[in-house]
Amino acid sequence: MYFHASPIKGIKILEPHISNHDIPLIYFSKKRENVLVYLSNAIEKYCKETGFVHSGKWTKWGSYGFNKDGTQRIEEYYPNALAETYQSVSGYIYMAEEITDSGFQVHIPDAATSSEPVFVKSCEFVPDAYEAILEAEAKGLISILRYEDNSPAKLEWIEKTMRKQYEDAINQPEYRYFIREKFLFMK
Repeated sequence: MYFHASPIKGIKILEPHISNHDIPLIYFSKKRENVLVYLSNAIEKYCKETGFVHSGKWTKWGSYGFNKDGTQRIEEYYPNALAETYQSVSGYIYMAEEITDSGFQVHIPDAATSSEPVFVKSCEFVPDAYEAILEAEAKGLISILRYEDNSPAKLEWIEKTMRKQYEDAINQPEYRYFIREKFLFMK
């Protein structure tokens, strides 16, 4: 089974869209829990909630990686990031039995991509993405590194990385706004 998350209700056929890799793809995971992070985009959510006007493609952002055993690890890069991004956000997890693999390697455990439309076999409504993430954590399906548990070295890395991201986002005003507002060291 292949899983794909979206805030859009009623999709019957998933269509490829221009991705972060600048080619039309549909992203999937073979693990349901790994798509929960795609139910909300921290940048888009924060900008809309605070009235930042943006009329272009939203930058996608999520701070997660994978443990050595291949389980997803969500990392909070600023205080309360997980709740702020996912709490009270609903969405849909679409399931497909088959996909035509695009051959594009995303180097993410259990991920797959298709450059062809994919028929949806079933759909699950997720009423609260935050609760679903906490449930997956409780079951040991994912792990969460909360902001307060970051080491001093990791916090230093986050600051350095986000400063560089800010500098590089010269044509992404919504991303710069998000970084400036969420990362206290930018103020």
